[in-house]
Amino acid sequence: MKIVCIIPTYNEKDNIVTLTEKLRKLYPTIHMLVVDDNSPDGTGLVAEKMKDAQLDVLHRKNKEGLGRAYIAGFTKALNDGADILIQMDADLSHDPIYIEAMLTAIKKYDVVIGSRYINGISIVNWSISRLFLSWFGNVYARLVTGIDISDLTGGYKCIRRSALEAVDLGKIKTLGYGFQIEMNYAFNRCGKSISEEPIIFYERVIGKSNMSKFTVLEAILKVPLFRFKKYAKTGTDYIPAAPEEAK
Repeated sequence: MKIVCIIPTYNEKDNIVTLTEKLRKLYPTIHMLVVDDNSPDGTGLVAEKMKDAQLDVLHRKNKEGLGRAYIAGFTKALNDGADILIQMDADLSHDPIYIEAMLTAIKKYDVVIGSRYINGISIVNWSISRLFLSWFGNVYARLVTGIDISDLTGGYKCIRRSALEAVDLGKIKTLGYGFQIEMNYAFNRCGKSISEEPIIFYERVIGKSNMSKFTVLEAILKVPLFRFKKYAKTGTDYIPAAPEEAK
């Protein structure tokens, strides 16, 4: 079974070496795909120097947002024969130690989310304002999508090949962090099972966050529009029962 960890980067030269070294040490059989959006700080060049049989690099010409980077990474990994795909941040906020538990859970589910909220709030070194924004974003996403997942905005995921192949990735248009919500919604509409594994999320120590007011506004405005899309490649989208009907 081929497992590929997809790591989008933009100005992460001070973190990418540390992260990939941790992954190599803990999981010597897991492949890594760094997707760099032409980082001005030379992250792509740093990653290129580390390229070998375990680590590949996808260089993109422009910064087009997290969503486009992940779609490009998914496409390459699937074309290269990946069976399981892991997505994680390059800034060391996602500790690689949790991959083992996620890989165990993926045996029973189509998608596993490394969840910051399944056991309360498991986030280190965030301000109260950012905690509230993240918490509110998840409440909002749950209410609008109807998906009973505590961390719909989480970016640490383990995904089966079959789950990604069921989704028409060309319909995924969200560029920023709303991409995580849209992908989860698409998986749900395609009838794929989603589970959560608890993680502790660490705020980056080096570098600046790529989150902006645009990414927040985009998520707020676009989430309600997901209901009008058909995400399944073939057949009809699965329409889950309303929470009261499911009970």
